[in-house]
Amino acid sequence: MHAYLITAKRSRWQRAGRRARVCTVRFAGALLMLVLAPLVLACRLARPIVNWIATGAAHLELWLSIRLNLPALGSLSGVALMREFVREFNNAFNPTTTNGRKSER
Repeated sequence: MHAYLITAKRSRWQRAGRRARVCTVRFAGALLMLVLAPLVLACRLARPIVNWIATGAAHLELWLSIRLNLPALGSLSGVALMREFVREFNNAFNPTTTNGRKSER
């Protein structure tokens, strides 16, 4: 004798309920994708435009600083920010001990 798994066949209402649930989830997913698609497209289109505007502004600032014989303020603040980032990175990479000396690794 072979062992058989006896299962009850789903009723018509159970099959219809499952089909409705699956269709509802798929419809909600498709609706969410349709709502998110324009937002993603706008973000992807805005990035090159913002990069182009930033590059143009940097060139304009450089041209004005050369023309007026003044330092470029954007580059000065960029250098100061870079120095701070480097200092923070070095502090995080070489942490000090509780007595104030550098830890040895």
